[in-house]
Amino acid sequence: MSKGREGPAAGGGPAAVLRYLREQNRPYSAQDVMGNVQRELGMGKAAVVKALEQLAQQGLVREKAYGKQKVYFADQERLPAAGDAELRALDADIAARSAELQALLRGCRQLEAELKELNGTMTTADTAREVEELRKDCASYTEKLERIKSATNQVTPEEKEKVCSEQKLYCKEWRRRKRMATELLDAILEGYPKSKKQFFEEVGIETDEDHNVTLPAAV
Repeated sequence: MSKGREGPAAGGGPAAVLRYLREQNRPYSAQDVMGNVQRELGMGKAAVVKALEQLAQQGLVREKAYGKQKVYFADQERLPAAGDAELRALDADIAARSAELQALLRGCRQLEAELKELNGTMTTADTAREVEELRKDCASYTEKLERIKSATNQVTPEEKEKVCSEQKLYCKEWRRRKRMATELLDAILEGYPKSKKQFFEEVGIETDEDHNVTLPAAV
C-alpha cells in the first residue's frame, strides 16, 4: 500500500520519470534518466532535472549527492511489497543471471588467453621478413662453405691428427710441470712467514691465472 501523496505535480513529464524510476528501481543521475527516456518523452535535461527535483520535494523519489553529482531513485517505502512467489521468481532470476555472468566471465578469460597467444605470434609480414633474413644467411654460409672447399691450403686429416697429438703432449707436459711447481711452492710456503701472495710478489712468480690462461681439459 502506498503512503502519502502519490501523484506528482501536473504534467506528464514528472509522472513518466517517476514511472521509469519505479520500473527500473535503481539509482540514476539526471543525465542517465534523460538519455533513457528522451526518445519516449522528448524531454531535455533541464526538464528532467526539474521533474526529478519536484518528485524529490514531494517525497516520491530519494535524492543523494555524491560530490557535485546527484542521483535519484524511487522511494522504497512507497513500492509495493513483493510476495513469496515474486521473491522466489526474483531469486531464480538472480541465480540464472549469476550463472550467465560466470559463463560470460569464463568466455572472456578464454578470449583474453587466445588474444595473448595471438599477440605473441609473428604476423605474416614478420614471418616474411624472417624468412628473407634466413635465406640471406643461408646464401652467405653457402658461399663461405664453397670458398673453404675450394681453398688450396686445406689441412689434411694427417696434419690435423699430428697437431692434435702435439697439443695433447704439450698440455700433458704443462700439467706435469704445473703440478711440480705447485708442490715445490707449497713446501716453501710451509716455513714462509708471510702470505702466498706476498711470496709470489717478492720472488716475481706469475701464475696462469694472472694472465687469464686456462689449462685445457684432459681428453
